[in-house]
Amino acid sequence: MIRVLVVDDSALMRQLLTEILESAPDIEVVGSAQDPYVARERIKALDPDVLTLDVEMPRMDGLTFLRNLMRLRPMPVVMVSSLTERGAEVTLHALELGAVDFVRKPDGPIAAGMREYADELIEKIRTAATIRVRPLQVAPAMTTESQPRAIPSFRTTDRVLAIGASTGGTEAIKEVLMRLPPDTPGVVIAQHIPAGFSTAFAERMNRQTGLVVKEAADGDRIMLGHAYIAPGDYHLQLARDGARYVCRLDRSEPVNRHRPSVDVLFRSVAKTAGTNAAAALLTGMGADGAQGLKELYDLGVHTIAQDEATSVVWGMPGEAVKRGGAVEVLPLRDIAAALLKGLTAKRKH
Repeated sequence: MIRVLVVDDSALMRQLLTEILESAPDIEVVGSAQDPYVARERIKALDPDVLTLDVEMPRMDGLTFLRNLMRLRPMPVVMVSSLTERGAEVTLHALELGAVDFVRKPDGPIAAGMREYADELIEKIRTAATIRVRPLQVAPAMTTESQPRAIPSFRTTDRVLAIGASTGGTEAIKEVLMRLPPDTPGVVIAQHIPAGFSTAFAERMNRQTGLVVKEAADGDRIMLGHAYIAPGDYHLQLARDGARYVCRLDRSEPVNRHRPSVDVLFRSVAKTAGTNAAAALLTGMGADGAQGLKELYDLGVHTIAQDEATSVVWGMPGEAVKRGGAVEVLPLRDIAAALLKGLTAKRKH
């Protein structure tokens, strides 16, 4: 049984989360807490496997509690986030501090809305229970302080980098982007993220890396030194407009239950850029992107899968390796350099 402690200041939310989680035969809610002080004592007494944590808490804010928890007793934490600008920003900060994933609170009637999230919540708790939480050990990387800021350029790019990720991906993508120089070929990114959170994610990456990072808009030209993140609830595809690469967005059916889907992005890159691309599949639950990476590999594109040791969840990259779709399997810190090298090196196999 997966033992869960529910932490939320709303009695209704505590009740709903408990009902949803206990509907799964392999999950037991061992207790709940209305604020971080009560949670701290119940963690000591109940020794849960996974914690659900409200983003905004009374008496001590959720981020302060999470920072202390990860320092003193690291454990898998799934954030329960409000769909607001502040909620999105705080959630991304929580992932930076070590939370493994998040679910967003519904923006409609709470009781009805939360039940629609039951399958997602249960799946994320199950995944969280398998994760060995460890202190984040990131090798020194270039930051906006140590490298010149990319000057927005109107020069288009004849080559392109493609990146896909899911669980753990917001931090993994950040590390890759931080290690790319300001004159990097255009980067297109599909991260599994809900509508309302992708804008905050793109803005955060724009502040924290040396690239110009934006949420993709339909028709955006792919330019040097720029990265384009798929908006939540939209597929992002690479297309041509004359001699230029551009972003195309659509809301066609989810693929592998996801929109944006990494497979959709990778297949469009294969069709549009071919061997003028390099691609990396990072940490994530499930198999989205594995087949798309294999199709790129079969074309002769340099393809990279993040290794198991540095992945939060080795689902998507592991499946790509299993299907024979990765030229290289690398730790996160080495992926940026390998992507750039892969654009220019002739593949040996």
